[in-house]
This record gives sequence, C-alpha cells and structure tokens, in this order.
Amino acid sequence: MSAPLIVSIPHSLGREEASRRLRNGLTRAASNVPTLTVDEERWEGDRMIFRVRALGQAASGQVDVADDHVKVEVVLPWLLQRFAQVAQAAIRSRGNLLLTKKS
Repeated sequence: MSAPLIVSIPHSLGREEASRRLRNGLTRAASNVPTLTVDEERWEGDRMIFRVRALGQAASGQVDVADDHVKVEVVLPWLLQRFAQVAQAAIRSRGNLLLTKKS
C-alpha cells in the first residue's frame, strides 16, 4: 500500500462554515473533471470519507475539517502515483477556491 497524499488547506471560516461549503463539494468538483467519478461520499461529523475513480483506477481518502484548516488525505493506487503532484496541486487549488470565495 502506498503512502497517502496529504494536502492541508488553511481557512478562516470556522469549522461549521467550512463544512457547509465542502458538503457535496467533491461531486461538484468531479463534474468539472471528465475522467473523475465519485463512487462514494459520506460524512461522519466533520469528516468526509470518499472513494473516486479516475482512468479506471480507484482512490480513497478522507477530508477532515478543523476550525482553521482542512486536511485532505488520499491513497492513490500505484498507476495514479505518477499524477500525485498534479493531484496535489488540483486539490489545493480547488480547495482554496471553495474555502476563500464569498458565498
């Protein structure tokens, strides 16, 4: 099993507002990426557990929402490991947009 890809995204929204913005955020984000489908998105308190599929490969992970940051942890299958840096940049970029944009 490979080491997880971890991205921490700071915010100043507080836990409740950050969670509100992130609910269904994965599905919306996946709709903008043609090769990405969401197999599972489940919330347990302030933690979202998810499973996605890209290029025929499944990846799973979790999103933990804290008062001042969001931590995204994804375990990529070995075939997707080569895209880890691209995935990390995309997660950080989309997360920043979602957590800083006015809504």
